[in-house]
Amino acid sequence: MTAVKKAPNAKQVVNWVLDHAMILIIVLLAIVVQILRPTFFGVASLVNILTNTAARMPIALGVAGCIVLAGTDLSGGRVAGLTAYLAAMLASTYLGGSPIVALLVVMLAGMVVGVVNGFCMGKFKLHPFIVTLATQLIVYGTYLTMSNSAQVAMPKSYTTEFATKTLFAIQTGTKANGDPIMTAVPMLVLLAVILTVVMWFVWNKTTFGKNMFAVGSNEEAARVSGVNVLLTIIGVFMMAGALYGYTGFMEACRIGTSTATLGLNYENDAIAAVVIGGVSFVGGTGKISGVLLGVFMMQLIITGMTFLGISGNITYIIKGFVILIACILDMRKYMTRK
Repeated sequence: MTAVKKAPNAKQVVNWVLDHAMILIIVLLAIVVQILRPTFFGVASLVNILTNTAARMPIALGVAGCIVLAGTDLSGGRVAGLTAYLAAMLASTYLGGSPIVALLVVMLAGMVVGVVNGFCMGKFKLHPFIVTLATQLIVYGTYLTMSNSAQVAMPKSYTTEFATKTLFAIQTGTKANGDPIMTAVPMLVLLAVILTVVMWFVWNKTTFGKNMFAVGSNEEAARVSGVNVLLTIIGVFMMAGALYGYTGFMEACRIGTSTATLGLNYENDAIAAVVIGGVSFVGGTGKISGVLLGVFMMQLIITGMTFLGISGNITYIIKGFVILIACILDMRKYMTRK
């Protein structure tokens, strides 16, 4: 005899709504923007949101691993800025060199910062906020000292090969003379998809990924179970640093130059996106699909504010509220389950 499923009661419905409140709010805001600006959900706009999501996905994946450990990383944006400068310097100095070599070098530079972060936290039990705030300042100071705030252009070959090269194009209209108006989906999107799949595999199908969640859930229990907690923490922050280096390289390629502002507040947007996507600050909880959704939702907010003509100053305020509300809802979810 087939069991009859009971309809969810009012409390279950309320809990579900509160658990997904941030996403529901963003969807409602997006609908409002679409009503006020009918081109918001147009193909060109959606391609722009998709491209920006692809650009910010790597740094969010890096921060997500740190938050799974019940920590955080405030250095990500500045590491991206420094590695963007290093990538541009390598590219402009060795024009005949391989872009892959330049990418590997800057990812290695990011990993060095990750080792410092992870070692200080794992060995000396320092709070992630303090450690990564310190390395954020050190990295930014290093960048300013090396660059003297000068911009360095990326060679056009790097830009067209990695970031702006057309993956495929979609017709979004017709010109007055009858020619089609095409909107290009850049290679950057495909690279982000590949990276996301790789990170899904690392999180879900490797011993390292399982150890990461074990340490984030209960560090002492993980240690008793035979997990090398110190190496796991260092490994997670090294992986994050490599992803920041990747972000810096791709951003320099996408923008075409490195600037002192490249990377500014990237980590804040990443943290907000990750929490919106369900990666909990209490540790041991999170999914790659949630990170992807969170980054997309964050870009939806940013693009929506641009469509409405909201100033950059107000954008900071709205982002701050998004982070605060997302963290409150995350803690409510944890307390309810506890």
